[in-house]
Amino acid sequence: MNDLVSRSCEACRAGAPTVTPEQLGELLPRLPEWRIVREQESDRLLREFTFPDFAAALDFTNRVGAIAEAEGHHPALLTEWGRVTVRWWTHKIKGLHVNDFIMAAKTDELLRTST
Repeated sequence: MNDLVSRSCEACRAGAPTVTPEQLGELLPRLPEWRIVREQESDRLLREFTFPDFAAALDFTNRVGAIAEAEGHHPALLTEWGRVTVRWWTHKIKGLHVNDFIMAAKTDELLRTST
């Protein structure tokens, strides 16, 4: 199990530092299905999940929403027929924080526990 799954998000304030290149080199390999994209002048973690139909995709979206609400850290979610695209980043710092990697790992865990 990815040790990030057992961690909780920490409070993040505006002006907090984004992950360093060294942290990125340590964290990203733990999330092999995720990639970093640059959108609207900030880096984001992105992964597309596939499902057999819309109902399964919607169920997964709702489960991601529940963990986001529990941790107080919220992604961008796009739900389509058979696919959910999840983007994690920290709005306050306009980039990536350790919290985003924690939440990406928790998102992956949801997929593992639903199959």
